[in-house]
Amino acid sequence: MKRPLALRLSALSAATALAAAAGIALTSPEATAATGGVTGYATQNGGTTGGAGGQRVRATTGTEIHAALCGRASSSTPIIIEVEGTVNHGNTGKVSGGSCNTAAGVIELKQISNVTLVGVGAGAVFDQLGIHIRQSSNIIIQNVTVRNVKKSGSPTSNGGDAIGMESDVRNVWVDHATLEASGGESEGYDGLFDMKDNTQYVTLSYSVLRNSGRGGLIGSSESDLSNGYVTFHHNRYENIDSRAPLLRGGTAHAYNNHYVSLNESGINSRAGAKVKVDNNYFEDSKDVLGTFYTDQRGSWQVAGNVFDNVTWSSPGSENYPAGPNPQSTTTVNIPYAYTLDAAGCVPDVVRRTAGAGTGLQVSDGNCTPQTPAPDPSTPTTPPPTTPGPTEPGGTNLSLGAGADGSSKADGTSYGNVRDGNLSTYSSPSGSTGSVSVKWGSATSVSRVVVREASGAAGVVRAWRLLNADTGAVLATGTIAGTATFPQTSLRKITFEITSASGTPRVAEFETYAS
Repeated sequence: MKRPLALRLSALSAATALAAAAGIALTSPEATAATGGVTGYATQNGGTTGGAGGQRVRATTGTEIHAALCGRASSSTPIIIEVEGTVNHGNTGKVSGGSCNTAAGVIELKQISNVTLVGVGAGAVFDQLGIHIRQSSNIIIQNVTVRNVKKSGSPTSNGGDAIGMESDVRNVWVDHATLEASGGESEGYDGLFDMKDNTQYVTLSYSVLRNSGRGGLIGSSESDLSNGYVTFHHNRYENIDSRAPLLRGGTAHAYNNHYVSLNESGINSRAGAKVKVDNNYFEDSKDVLGTFYTDQRGSWQVAGNVFDNVTWSSPGSENYPAGPNPQSTTTVNIPYAYTLDAAGCVPDVVRRTAGAGTGLQVSDGNCTPQTPAPDPSTPTTPPPTTPGPTEPGGTNLSLGAGADGSSKADGTSYGNVRDGNLSTYSSPSGSTGSVSVKWGSATSVSRVVVREASGAAGVVRAWRLLNADTGAVLATGTIAGTATFPQTSLRKITFEITSASGTPRVAEFETYAS
């Protein structure tokens, strides 16, 4: 008899505690975005590159992630956001800007493109906070843990989905992620990996999905049939009641996954869906493939799978299990190249490679984990946190100019940023704000230098430089220093701080013609 999910979770927690007692380390090694390793359907429709070639920004809070998105020149400017630490409701606020559309209480990747979100250092954990991708394209999410996202109870986020995609989403690669809940719908949780309302060309690879009532779905209802072209490979589904995944229409490819403890059903192909199921290992599970809970049937092509202690229910009017001797009911043509590991070694190779904190290891097609070659655009050592600005030539045009800004802290003055004195400074009233330099007539500027006061170096974490006459973004960055841009004639230029680790102190806001 199947135990309640809460009891099954208790057993798994006990196993985890025993592993810890045995000295198994659960730390997460440093990782960088392996943008060249995209596989599956995410390679189609022009491919998925995320933020390759864009600026690298480090973030430790959800607000800083949003600030990095909002600090881009446009909503399609490539960016790689490196995340370290725990992101939660308390540090995830809405940030506004012309290149973003964010919201508090969820990581919002909405109406944007060309973004990589990658966990680095000691790891990135999104705690009770979901990642929402909406009306966006060319997105990579890598080496992150998303846990305990709820749709009911408190706090709620993202409709209860760990990662949710909806409304005209294209080309998403989620890789080496750990997605987990602590129960099913009655405990307030929904799906771990959901795609709906015209979401296409997605790959989920080398990830762990566990301890949830619902693994994920393609299509929110029997009438939502505009989704598809999704690849699932080298993932571990563990202690999932159903939806591993649920497919309503569309085409999917599942290969080299390890499914263990699917308690009610597994791959549920229905409403005309087609799925190719290659060289997977199904273990200690029930009804791992078929059409379930509907009379609108789907189909499947099967080859090379292992069914280890799998039980099958009897067929019924809304229950069409593929077993006990699964046979193909369709043919699925796969448009991309892929290499299959033998199904017998899938549990071992997936155990060693899947999930966050595994060093982004992948299988070589012979059941041997391999560490991917470093991304050549990734620095081998972290950049200094407070680089000294490059000394420009020419006259500092700020000297003798005017200054103003947003609400300032008591005891500081806007004029302190243009007095040539590093011992005086201006601070906003909070951790974000702006300060401007202005002239009585149009002045040509192509370079600025922002100097933080002594003791405040590195406090500024993200900023934008604006042509205050037009609102145009001239430059963006993550630490104060030197910024250059095409020479621009303007009457006012603004340094806008969108994220900081404390109260910024801007000692000098220097401007130069060249």
